[in-house]
Amino acid sequence: MSSPRAIEVLPEVAGPGPDRGTGRTKQVRRRSQRSPLASLALHGTLALATFIALFPVAWVLLSSFKPASEIRSSQIQLIADPSLDNYRQVLFHTNFPSWFLNSVIVAAFTMVIGISMSALAGYAMSRFNFPGRRGLMWVFLLTQMFPVAILIVPIYTIMAKLGLIDTKASLVIAYCTVAVPFCAWMLRGYFDTIPKELDEAAALDGLGPFRTFWRVVLPLARPGLAVTAFYTFLTAWGEVAYAIAFMQTDDHYTLGAGLQQFVPQFQPRWELLTAGAVLITIPAGLVFFIAQKHLVAGLTAGGTKG
Repeated sequence: MSSPRAIEVLPEVAGPGPDRGTGRTKQVRRRSQRSPLASLALHGTLALATFIALFPVAWVLLSSFKPASEIRSSQIQLIADPSLDNYRQVLFHTNFPSWFLNSVIVAAFTMVIGISMSALAGYAMSRFNFPGRRGLMWVFLLTQMFPVAILIVPIYTIMAKLGLIDTKASLVIAYCTVAVPFCAWMLRGYFDTIPKELDEAAALDGLGPFRTFWRVVLPLARPGLAVTAFYTFLTAWGEVAYAIAFMQTDDHYTLGAGLQQFVPQFQPRWELLTAGAVLITIPAGLVFFIAQKHLVAGLTAGGTKG
């Protein structure tokens, strides 16, 4: 039987209250306390930023359904007489399928090799204290300072001496030189967030360093690996400078170099270029959709440890 003196438990109400650290009253500003003018300015800024970001994409998408005469017309129309003729022309009357396949092969090998090298290098820098470790970390950062215009000449010279010009291997190697240093540094920060006690427990169970990395640490690093995979894929998928410099025959072109054929100097084919641009974004969107649940965790992990 319950006691006649009941104890009333009140729920904790969010609002102004004393700050435990300083003893001062902490004011919590609620959304309802925001002035109408401030809300209007905030939502207006967000709407403007969204419009600026999406307008070029939407314009290219709408232009891909227009005939060439309407794209070159001085009259601005969202869309009139839409058709799929541009896509049929790109897919069945150009070498776009061959360029697409070349890009898939190059991007896939770049992603696999880039993830493997970045994960191993990042784990080594995170767990082992070897001579030159700090210098190697600085080298990885310094490589990101040089633009493609400076790197393309020495890399082209190396590829020419190796006989790799006009081959997919030259692009894979060039893209890995760009992606691996950044991804290794990023994965090193992510591996730092995984407790080293797990490595010690695995060592007590008889696992060596590589088996510990493969069976214990790597499954916990899936968010970081997803970000690495997405970055390396985009590095190879949409790159133009190396593809134009290294590829010399039309059958070996990737998408970045192949689409240049649609915009010659005197007679650009904007209708084909817009259709090809839309088709290029589909694989990148699929990769993003697959990796999106890990992207936020992978990008923020390691941001508080150095």
